[in-house]
Amino acid sequence: MNYTLFIGDTAYSSWSMRGWLLLDAFGIPFRTQLVPMYSEAFAAMQEAHAPARTVPTLKIEEGGETALVWESLAIAETLAERYPEAGHWPRGLAARGAARALAGEMHAGFRALRDRPSMNLRRRYAGFEPTEAERVDAARVQALWGWALEQFGGPYLGGAEFGAVDAMFAPVATRFVTYGFSMDAAAQGYVEAIYAHPSFRRWHAMADADPRFLDRYDQDLPSGDHRAAPRPAQLPAEAITGETAINARCPYSDAPVQADSLARIDGRVVGFCNPRCRDKSVADAQAWPALMAVLK
Repeated sequence: MNYTLFIGDTAYSSWSMRGWLLLDAFGIPFRTQLVPMYSEAFAAMQEAHAPARTVPTLKIEEGGETALVWESLAIAETLAERYPEAGHWPRGLAARGAARALAGEMHAGFRALRDRPSMNLRRRYAGFEPTEAERVDAARVQALWGWALEQFGGPYLGGAEFGAVDAMFAPVATRFVTYGFSMDAAAQGYVEAIYAHPSFRRWHAMADADPRFLDRYDQDLPSGDHRAAPRPAQLPAEAITGETAINARCPYSDAPVQADSLARIDGRVVGFCNPRCRDKSVADAQAWPALMAVLK
């Protein structure tokens, strides 16, 4: 069995985040294929995988058969069907039904909140003024979160464990942070829980490490340090050159360490197989269990 997930730019593609979380957060092995948005490579991906035309698209290869799944809820249901013990949906009847209803409402609704305040993990704006439609959407989201957290005990919308419904709402949590939406205490706590989740931390670290910027997602507003978002404290880390690493092989690929891919992390020099592996590690070392094993 082989899973390949096609995703767009990690800093901007909210739907790609959802699809990636549906795999990574539930321990399902897969390969990521990054396809830069608004590029010839993206058009080629669409042509090669028609009728799929969006990201995420999940390709499943098994027993000589290939399946394409290109809608986030369809990906969630496909994975839940194939991995019933993974926990995509809560086990209890009430929580399971509510999680599916909330995920469905997120998938189909909140058009205003998904338009102008698009996902942008590179920014944290000051002075953003929501429209009335955006305020209404934000209020509805917080009402749903507050109800679910009270009903099922949190810290996630279906209860104690991260689920598919949380993958669906994770990009909304980032919008509240990026644009400075007013949040009640329950919403603030939920956003902090999302930002602390290990898979979300890995996604955000990949976004931090991505050198590609897309100006079309920027607002003409002052932006502070996006790393001041409600993220867990990170180990001190920086890219370096000219030193000797404590490891000979990359923690992620097991390929040989390269001289141009070194970092000092929490006072120790670690090597990687390429600058991208280095940069996602510098962004948030504790997001990566394989790296933390090297640092022990």
